[in-house]
Amino acid sequence: MAQKLEKQERTTLKLQKQLRAYAKQIQDLTGKCLLGRELQLKPGSRASPKEGSALMPTVLSPPDYRPQSSPGVLPDLPAYILFMCFRHADHCCDEPRARSLLDAAVNAIKRVMKKHSDDFDVVALWLANACRLLNCLRQYGRDEVGYWQENTARQNEHRLHNVDPQGACRSLGALAIQLYQQLIRTAEKGLKPMIVAAMLESETIQGLSSARPPGPRRPLAAPAHTLPELLLQLGSFHEALSCQGLPATVVHQAIRQLLFLISGTTLNYLLLRKDACSWSRGIQLRYNISQLEQWLRAEGLHQSGAREVLEPLVQAAQLLQVKKATEEDAGAICSLCTVLSTQQVVKILRAYTPAAGLEERVSPSFISSKRLQEQNPEGPSQLLVDTCHLFPVHLPFSASSVHLDELHIPESIDLAFLLRV
Repeated sequence: MAQKLEKQERTTLKLQKQLRAYAKQIQDLTGKCLLGRELQLKPGSRASPKEGSALMPTVLSPPDYRPQSSPGVLPDLPAYILFMCFRHADHCCDEPRARSLLDAAVNAIKRVMKKHSDDFDVVALWLANACRLLNCLRQYGRDEVGYWQENTARQNEHRLHNVDPQGACRSLGALAIQLYQQLIRTAEKGLKPMIVAAMLESETIQGLSSARPPGPRRPLAAPAHTLPELLLQLGSFHEALSCQGLPATVVHQAIRQLLFLISGTTLNYLLLRKDACSWSRGIQLRYNISQLEQWLRAEGLHQSGAREVLEPLVQAAQLLQVKKATEEDAGAICSLCTVLSTQQVVKILRAYTPAAGLEERVSPSFISSKRLQEQNPEGPSQLLVDTCHLFPVHLPFSASSVHLDELHIPESIDLAFLLRV
């Protein structure tokens, strides 16, 4: 009898072990199915101002079909769904499952980004979701930093109790930085071919071509791109970022980085092309910069830091317009060009081509004057701007006002197998 009971006990333990293994496989399969479906999400068409709806994630089926966005759906809904799955693992005290869920999410997003690396909207969508998931882990976490102090009483009921999210926060933080850098590189691919033509070759002030420096008068070909096209492209990027619900500070950092590219690329062209350094080109350039500044103000980006990265280009345009003959002029240039290096100032002066009958060429003695050579000794020393430089990105904490128990998952996303518990 004792042997029979012992055998039944061993059998029961074996079956329990198998049952746990099967349950784990089902959970993993469900997680993969969830991620597989979610990671098909793509941004739909951007709503016009009259429609008033935000850019929402939709499911592609078939690949070329993009249904209209559904009003009321959060663009970062995937992040909330993943976080609620994480909360369920926390409720079950299953830290390995919580960790594997986040690892699977991070790896799946990386695969999607590798496939759609040149799609600005897709990268922006998953950057927004990575930031939201990171902030949910902070907002509902167990740390004492105070992320949860602005929660409502109902939100505090959903805080994590068993699983430490710190490791997940580090992984998501690293992923969000990678996504931000990919976002910038994707935007730069669209902007780079337009910059020189739009900023220096597009004649937005009529009649300036008649004031060109002397030389062969070949007919001016139409520029490949114009300033309005460049502004339209910037506006498209800004709209995509705003529609995804990214924190304003992240949007500001992205726009600042893109304006740095425009400024640096244009300045490098001035430094490398002698035919670009003239009084008329300086007038045209300053006008085009003013259009960029006006665009920043119109979009509410004037405090984003983007205006400051345009300053070297502003000073280069002014340098092309000021007098360049006397010692007093050298002093004025030193006072004016505070963010340009001595090398840059000298290079522009040497390349400067005076207007016919109106100016004289800048004399070698003026360029080699001691006062000018000692201009801005504490400033930058390089000649060309490193346009590949990326400013460090700061991903701020942004608490959500959403109550998790009120989240609605629309039928259009096709997650009927996902149950609320």
